[in-house]
Amino acid sequence: MTSLFFLQTSPALINLIFPLLILAFMYFFMIRPQSKKQKEQAAFSTSLQKGDEVVTASGMIGRINKVDAHEITLELDSKTFVRVIPQAISKEMTEQYKIAVK
Repeated sequence: MTSLFFLQTSPALINLIFPLLILAFMYFFMIRPQSKKQKEQAAFSTSLQKGDEVVTASGMIGRINKVDAHEITLELDSKTFVRVIPQAISKEMTEQYKIAVK
């Protein structure tokens, strides 16, 4: 009796379960990792200090010379300075650079 009931309602359940599984898949494999990465990048941007060697998203390597609220001054070479916004400094590229230099 119960198997007969399940067979009669299974197309409706499948039509409901399949979209829910797609949404769960998108959340756990796309949305959640991206939001986690954004939080890590924001924490990295706020923790930058004078003297840190960093890599920008465009690939420039420099040492932080000055940290203001809305901009960071990088020293690329002796007496060569560039002003960038904190979000332009890439956490991933900086970590890869530090591993490669060691």
